[in-house]
Parts: sequence; C-alpha cells; structure tokens
Amino acid sequence: MLKNWTPDVEGFFDEATNAVCYIVKDPHSQSCAIVDSVLDFEIASGTISTEFADMLLAKVASRDLKVEWVLETHVHADHLSAAPYLADKTGAKIGIGSRIDEVQKVFGKVFNAGTDFEMDGSQFDQLFDDGANFSIGGMEVEVFHTPGHTPACLTYHIGDTAFIGDTLFMPDFGTARADFPGGDARALYKSIQKILSLPAETKLYLCHDYKAPGRDVFCWETTVAEELEKNIHVGGGKSEEEFVEFRTTRDAQLSMPKLIIPSIQVNMRAGQLPPTEDDGNHYLKVPINKLRNLGS
Repeated sequence: MLKNWTPDVEGFFDEATNAVCYIVKDPHSQSCAIVDSVLDFEIASGTISTEFADMLLAKVASRDLKVEWVLETHVHADHLSAAPYLADKTGAKIGIGSRIDEVQKVFGKVFNAGTDFEMDGSQFDQLFDDGANFSIGGMEVEVFHTPGHTPACLTYHIGDTAFIGDTLFMPDFGTARADFPGGDARALYKSIQKILSLPAETKLYLCHDYKAPGRDVFCWETTVAEELEKNIHVGGGKSEEEFVEFRTTRDAQLSMPKLIIPSIQVNMRAGQLPPTEDDGNHYLKVPINKLRNLGS
C-alpha cells in the first residue's frame, strides 16, 4: 500500500439536509468507498425512500466500481444514513469509530431502546480505533479519532486528503457544535488542531455546508492552509480558551437539528430502523422533554 496516493473524490450534496456524501476511489484500481451516505426521509409523512442512495449506486455502476466500504465519520444527528441499504446492494462493510458505544449508551436510554438494543457497536462491521489503518483497494487509509462534536467522531486520512465529518465547516462558517451528550468544546478544539497539523496543502472534505451569509454557492472542500488562516472560529491563531468560551456561548443559543429524533434512532443502529412492533411496522419514538436539555 502507498500512503501518498491522491484518491479520486466525487462529492454529492443533499440540499434537503445540507449533507455531503463522497465516493472515494483508489486511482489505481476500481475499488472505492462511500463516506457519509444519506437516506431520504420526509418527516411530515414519515416516508423513507432511497433516491439519493440509488443515485450513488448508479454512479458506481456507471464507472464499474467495486464498493469495499460504507464509512461513517460519526452518528449523524441531521440526516439518516443509507449505509445498510448500500452495503446490501454492494457487499461492502460498514465502518465507524470504536467509541460508538458511548453514543449508543446515551441515546439508547434517551429513546428507551430496550434490552434487545446492543450498545457495543456490534451493528457495524468494523469499529476503528484511533491510529487504525485499513485499505481501499491498494490505497492506505489512516484513522484518527477527532471527538468533540460527538465522542465517536473520526477522520479518514488518505494521502493528501482527509474526510473530517463535523469538526470544521468552510472557513466562512466556522466549526461544529459541541453540546450534544459526550460533546466537549475543549476536546473539539484539540481535534481541530490535530486536523490542522496535517500538511498545509491537505484537502479537507466536509460533511455539511450551510452557505454562509454573502456566499452564493454551496461548498464542501477546503484545505488546512485555508482553515488555519481564515476559519472564523479557530483561524488566525485563536487560543483554546477563546474557542471554548465562544463555542459554549454559541451552542447555548442553538436549537436542535430538525431531524435529530429520527436520525439518532436510526444511525445509532448503523442505519437500521428500530425493530418492527407486533403489527409488523417500524416506529420512531418522540421522547417528550428529554431532548430539551440534551447537552446538560
């Protein structure tokens, strides 16, 4: 395996959730991975569909690619994952960070998931420890944990490229929130510094974009150098104390993501719906008042 290859990356933006999914290909083979997939969900009717995931599969088929991995950077709170659907269609393995159990233990209680819900990450095929290495074809991937937004967040580092999930946004939009259970602004700052210690030319691929005021287009690729210089929350040499004070104050003013209730219930199960009930149907729970003080 060669560490310095540049992967072929194609990003796909889902405007309904402001989420970005990637097909990441080994440039010297037909092997690829799909990072942070999206399952379509219409909350008003409770309707799930696979249009976005089917588009990804069509892209894969058109290029005759072999999907080896469906990767998650963390348990998303703003969109449902299509990981099991994609894995079933392609034979790929589903991977996430090994601290997923911490998220499951918190939200298993929030949603009263019951004793049948295993809170050990066993719903996923592979749990990546900090410092782990694996391959996509002949391309080496280095994993490092980047907690703070959630305890299970990680970064996939491939040559001169990194997929950083919800740590940093585009420089004009800043950084992710850190007020979810297990989230920590100080840990987030340290994780961001870990990412920004990569070579300046490293391309950073983001999980979301919200089109900062004054910008007309959605963007999801930046570099370490751009973030170091221009990020409005951590750029320009801002100290850890400055960041923690800002992030804590800012997070206290934020409302919950509109899809957090369905997203967490599904994504903590590796994208699977909760088990069917006695009528053969799946149901998503709405915990009354339990999310009001989610970060406390």
